[in-house]
Amino acid sequence: MPEISARAAIVINAETGEILFRKDADRKLPMASTTKIMTTILAIEHGRLDEQFTVDAQAVRTEGSSMGLSENDKVTLRALCYGMMLPSGNDAANCTAVRVSGSVEKFVELMNEKARELGLNGTHFVTPSGLDDYTDEHYSTAADMAKLTRYAMKNETFREICGTKKVKLCFGDPPYERWLTNTNKLLSNCHGVIGVKTGFTDKAGRCLVSCCSRNGAELICVTLSDRNDWQDHSRLYDNCFRYVSRKTLNAGSGAFELSVVGSDRDSIKCYAEPAEVTLLNGREKDVKVIVRLPPFVYADVKKGEQVGCAEFRYGGEVIAKSGIYAASDAEYAKAECKGFLEDLKSMLVGFFSG
Repeated sequence: MPEISARAAIVINAETGEILFRKDADRKLPMASTTKIMTTILAIEHGRLDEQFTVDAQAVRTEGSSMGLSENDKVTLRALCYGMMLPSGNDAANCTAVRVSGSVEKFVELMNEKARELGLNGTHFVTPSGLDDYTDEHYSTAADMAKLTRYAMKNETFREICGTKKVKLCFGDPPYERWLTNTNKLLSNCHGVIGVKTGFTDKAGRCLVSCCSRNGAELICVTLSDRNDWQDHSRLYDNCFRYVSRKTLNAGSGAFELSVVGSDRDSIKCYAEPAEVTLLNGREKDVKVIVRLPPFVYADVKKGEQVGCAEFRYGGEVIAKSGIYAASDAEYAKAECKGFLEDLKSMLVGFFSG
């Protein structure tokens, strides 16, 4: 593995969470504006991203990087998300906090609640922006930031925002169009990088979280306090991608048999679609398959209809699912039974869904 200058670092498989590289990954350190990964995903999960509102007058008054907000500006949460993730606007982070929770303090409580929910045991938030000059209680670990990023990158809106190099937004008083540019140089300078967030304060140093996709595999890299972060991320990706590859997983070697009620035939054959996942080379044998099929199905069943699913578990986590489908039709035994069986199916579906 390459030598890197970061005080703490980690590279993980985004699909499974497997660790490919680590250096003091559990060391608690300030993480600067990579904090905004949490602020942004909470804003997205709050919803109503395109609802326009007037920014809080106090929230826009902050130091450091800015998206250019002023008092009485009209803006949307979506615009604030871009403002946080691209130019790393501290004003955007504070305005997001007030919009979502009513105050910065209450939003910080939400951030720490989410951290506990995600198992980020080495993380504590004090600000939504990452400004840390006045506190030693705002910190995380490289491992926790990778875990948070893995969670956030499962959200398509987050992925789209953090991977945007440049965007035209309309906000202000009155709103007018302006451009915001992403501070993440890896989006242009490192093959396959699709996000995520830069950060810097005098206390934290240079912090960087990135996600890279090559040949269908995705890795997440985190470096904290790293004076050579651009180069270190590129070198770590070049090295670590050699140890992973896409694997095709199958639920079984043959067809499944499934009993049918109300048909001329007693059972039908079923087949499972394969699933593709990224794994460390040679680890596909460690994947456990759980087949979920009902004890029987009711006619009328059509060829290609989904009747179950297969779960692929690795390290105690479901890493992929695939459908199980009927390989042939199973029609009603008699035409006069059709109405009765349909009523029975509807009743059972309503019972189990309720």
